Amino acid sequence: MSRIHVVAERTMAASPADVYASLTDYQRKHQQILPPEHFRDYTVEHGGRGDGTVVSFKLKAGGRERPFRMRVSELERGRILQEIDTGSSTVTTFHVEPVGEGRQSRVRIVTEWEGAKGIGGFFERTFAPGALRRIYDTELSRLEAVAGE
Repeated sequence: MSRIHVVAERTMAASPADVYASLTDYQRKHQQILPPEHFRDYTVEHGGRGDGTVVSFKLKAGGRERPFRMRVSELERGRILQEIDTGSSTVTTFHVEPVGEGRQSRVRIVTEWEGAKGIGGFFERTFAPGALRRIYDTELSRLEAVAGE
């Protein structure tokens, strides 16, 4: 197996506080940033705001659909939010940094997981990062709109 690493980043016209608040609001705002054509059956199972929240959903990418159950941790409140899948090695981390005088934010989404072996793993390593990066580009655009409200 090999570790697969996907990164998407954008500078946006929204304050770091507003961006982080949107990311940690799993009851309302976080699900608004998820592209509905890729994220289905989104459910808040526990909590709903930041640390300790548990959400489940199905992610459709590259013609495949896979369930996730993510446990949320605030590694650095206001700056770093992490989601760890309870059923796999998948970890997604959101980094929020101020830009300039703090009226803008740089947001980076990083996802890592242990890839499959064999020919399936080859295709996963070849195609999954690009597909996921495109989904994250849409997610970042939606985040900017939600955080800027």
